[in-house]
Amino acid sequence: MNNNIGSGLWKRAKNVIPGGNMLLSKRPEMFLPDQWPAYFNKAKGCKVWDLDGNELIDMSIMGIGTNILGYGHPEVDEAVQATVTSGNMSTLNCPEEVYLAEKLVELHSWADMVRFSRSGGEANSIAIRIARAFSGRDKVAICGYHGWHDWYLSANLGDDKGLDGHLLPGLNPLGVPRNLQGTVFPFSYNNFEELESLVNLHDIGVIKMEVERNLGPKDNFLHKVRKLATERSIVLIFDECTSGFRETFGGIHKKYDVEPDMAMFGKALGNGYAIAAVIGRREIMNAAQNTFISSTFWTERIGPTAALKTLEVMEREKSWEKITQTGNSIRQGWKILADKYALPVKHWGLPALTGFTFESPQALEYKSLISQEMLAKGYLAANSVYVCTEHTKDVVDGYFDSLDPIFGLIRDCEDGRDVSDLLNGPVCHGGFARLN
Repeated sequence: MNNNIGSGLWKRAKNVIPGGNMLLSKRPEMFLPDQWPAYFNKAKGCKVWDLDGNELIDMSIMGIGTNILGYGHPEVDEAVQATVTSGNMSTLNCPEEVYLAEKLVELHSWADMVRFSRSGGEANSIAIRIARAFSGRDKVAICGYHGWHDWYLSANLGDDKGLDGHLLPGLNPLGVPRNLQGTVFPFSYNNFEELESLVNLHDIGVIKMEVERNLGPKDNFLHKVRKLATERSIVLIFDECTSGFRETFGGIHKKYDVEPDMAMFGKALGNGYAIAAVIGRREIMNAAQNTFISSTFWTERIGPTAALKTLEVMEREKSWEKITQTGNSIRQGWKILADKYALPVKHWGLPALTGFTFESPQALEYKSLISQEMLAKGYLAANSVYVCTEHTKDVVDGYFDSLDPIFGLIRDCEDGRDVSDLLNGPVCHGGFARLN
């Protein structure tokens, strides 16, 4: 497969853009260094066309989970195009932000008010600012991944491995003021005793956590956290930027019948258009009036327009049920292949954000081999699939037909064949790494 244009442009990019692009998860080195197409010309449904004209089925991260309804959904795009025609910005406010706020409150009976941004990292920072303003306390206990801003990376000021268990190992807090040390304290999911100890040792004013990522709650974990936060007058925030609208029509916390004080949504909310939201109880959200949180492009019209139409289509199609069912079938397919070739694998993630890892010292080599061989067969693929409604049974069946012999190659490597003889380039990265 020819990908000379994309590979060449990526080399040019690293000369003029630090790291090559704006998002670590989209760097070719995370998939297949020197061979990954890197750039797209067109995206529709669950297909992507690269700069060399190759048509590829996306059985990978689907825009980092932004497109539950698939790329270029006609109804969402039509609504956005109408907004572009009418005008995206003006001196006055767009009415769609009011309609969207009302819809999100309607979906979450515990919430009363909403603030909008255009990215998940922004939403996380907004939520922390509001929660600190309300609680009057600076210290935060966190569990999960919450973006790139100073408040979050400050957890690594005292121990550069503090966030290693929270999605990305190796995050360096260079540039984060040293005086933020001791303001953010990570705790492990399902370890209530660890969180309780942090609350007893420090004047914690905010608990921020993902409701679920790779593991579900055990031993009533979420309810215990809610009870602790209530008893200690701590603001409880659920980060649903990734999990939102994957298993319920709204936050995944609805599945567990646990109500936070605040929650954030991003990624899937606009089906590929930039929109993120912070929702919360009235008394807490009103603290936003006592601190300065404001940005020009949080008032543009495309994001709320896209979100309103996305929610309409999701509700009509019950998209969360479809993608969960498809995700479970993909996970079962991986298990069947792993059993067929006697390969030990570990499964992780929500069903709609499903993934697996080979339990082998050569796990990254095997992931690279899958990407290499599947790319040659017309797929963007690695060891995870972020599911959309366009991943039909025929698409999934074709994916597994192509994947089966690659698992056979990996079995050969486990039996002694040198995997490096099968790879046509470097191995993918396993975490954050500086790119030259």
